[in-house]
Amino acid sequence: MSATLPAPETVAERAKEIMSAIEADPEFGAFTTAALKYDDAWTCFTGFPVISKWNLDADKRPLLAEGLRALSLKAAVYEMGGQNEGMTEIPVAVPVDEMMHAMIAQPQILARIAERVGVSVIHQTDKEHHDYAPGDYTHTAYVAAWGEPNERYWVGHTEANRRLEILGAKYEAAGFKRSGKEHSFDFAAA
Repeated sequence: MSATLPAPETVAERAKEIMSAIEADPEFGAFTTAALKYDDAWTCFTGFPVISKWNLDADKRPLLAEGLRALSLKAAVYEMGGQNEGMTEIPVAVPVDEMMHAMIAQPQILARIAERVGVSVIHQTDKEHHDYAPGDYTHTAYVAAWGEPNERYWVGHTEANRRLEILGAKYEAAGFKRSGKEHSFDFAAA
């Protein structure tokens, strides 16, 4: 990461303020409902499934909170780091990143909330980092803001890769190649 990242403790304080303001917004309830309703489209084979004993119904609300925390940290980094979009893409755990995708899939309502709160929500898939690890910049800022992250969702990069190898083998055995990116099922013949 760049040496110009703002101090994690400073980012943590601002992230807490951002998160509180988002949660207090009059459209936050509608935003939450919309983001959680998006679950029918959650088909990624390599995001949420790295969570041990993943259960959409049980995990989606806690993941929403984690996604909101990650977006708040990123908004604080963007604001305090000179509005550098590249710097803003701090390492985030794969399942949390996947939830952020569900949240930003509500662009109009999220944009209105961000405008009222006075922040920019930055998330660029081509620049995101999934190399989150305990002790890194993101972890340090998160701990300063909210205490230790829930390890169920904040799976470190090395462990996530190990789990992805297990999932890949299981997907392959079921006929899904390249972790769900390809199959040879002929639905016309079925």
